[in-house]
Amino acid sequence: MAGGAEEELERRSKFLSSLIQKKKAVEQQEQHDQLNVRVRAADMPIPLQNKAFRCARDHLDAMRGGKLDSKRIALALKKEFDCSYGPAWHCIVGTSFGSYVTHSLGGFLYFSIDKVYILLFKTAVEPLDH
Repeated sequence: MAGGAEEELERRSKFLSSLIQKKKAVEQQEQHDQLNVRVRAADMPIPLQNKAFRCARDHLDAMRGGKLDSKRIALALKKEFDCSYGPAWHCIVGTSFGSYVTHSLGGFLYFSIDKVYILLFKTAVEPLDH
């Protein structure tokens, strides 16, 4: 009897976990839709992604005359992430660019917001051997 009860508890626990995961996914998609964000590739925790989306959205909305200032957005994101999560963050912003980067584990996000593409990544800080 005890084995059957444990199996039932395990089954219910898995079911509840799946419901929670689905709810989180729906909420995340709703936020993406609200900010007009599309994740292209990511190796970054969701809270950090959300911070990047909000920062980018705020700076895009603040641009006067609708003229894109890629450097200003890149600098704002870099500063925000350097201050919040330590140095060595890099940011590329534009409507057309190519890239090939090496990043620290958990420190990579490539997304679009409106028609602007943003690449945000962290590199390991290691001394150069001479």
